[in-house]
Amino acid sequence: MASGLKSSTLELLKRFNRAFPQFYEQFVSSEIQLQNLRLAYRLYKTRRAVIELKPEGSKSALHFAYRNQSFLLSDIFGVLAAYGLTIHGLSLYGQIRPPMLVFIKLLVSRGSKALTEKTAENVCRAIREALGGRFEVEEMLAVEFNLDAGLEQVQTEFYVDPVFHLPALVIEADNQPGLFYKVMYAIWQEDLLVVNANLLVWRGRTRLILYLLGPNESLIPEYLGHKIAEGVRHRLLGQ
Repeated sequence: MASGLKSSTLELLKRFNRAFPQFYEQFVSSEIQLQNLRLAYRLYKTRRAVIELKPEGSKSALHFAYRNQSFLLSDIFGVLAAYGLTIHGLSLYGQIRPPMLVFIKLLVSRGSKALTEKTAENVCRAIREALGGRFEVEEMLAVEFNLDAGLEQVQTEFYVDPVFHLPALVIEADNQPGLFYKVMYAIWQEDLLVVNANLLVWRGRTRLILYLLGPNESLIPEYLGHKIAEGVRHRLLGQ
């Protein structure tokens, strides 16, 4: 827990953290915990999604906070694909108890450079429009990608994580255009809620570990998890 904070802030942070999975306080830095608390406060005051894109070195960092819903990641990654952005890093922390907020940071670039101010504004506007149902992500993506084409060399695996005590879905596939959107679209079709995510891109392969809740924000029993993993794999292969 962060030191040097007022006791009232520490108490507020402790209460805020109780809505997250058990591992959150142990494995997530105090700096990120405080950042997420501030984002939650902005969300509470404005009643609208927090969406920001700012330069971070040679890349741009997208910060997002909103109430978690199964279609969110599909919309966000769809907009990023539509703008031709490369994803370098992903951190996602979602609550498993009300108010079920999710906090996302994505490191992105365009042409191996940080986004221009104008492009960043357009991307943020497009994400907000997509969330409001006024930006048809699929229609825009259909111009650039064959959305019916399956991914190459897809592997999926389901297990219950013994440390995080959450159902987890591992998805691994060859790097290719629209990969993240197609993965998140498949997750949405299964009505799954992502509450934590790890990303590794290595030697032309992308490996995603998604910690999940099932429909109606429920835990996923193991027998159903294996069926979901196979279903997601078939969707991604275009079968």
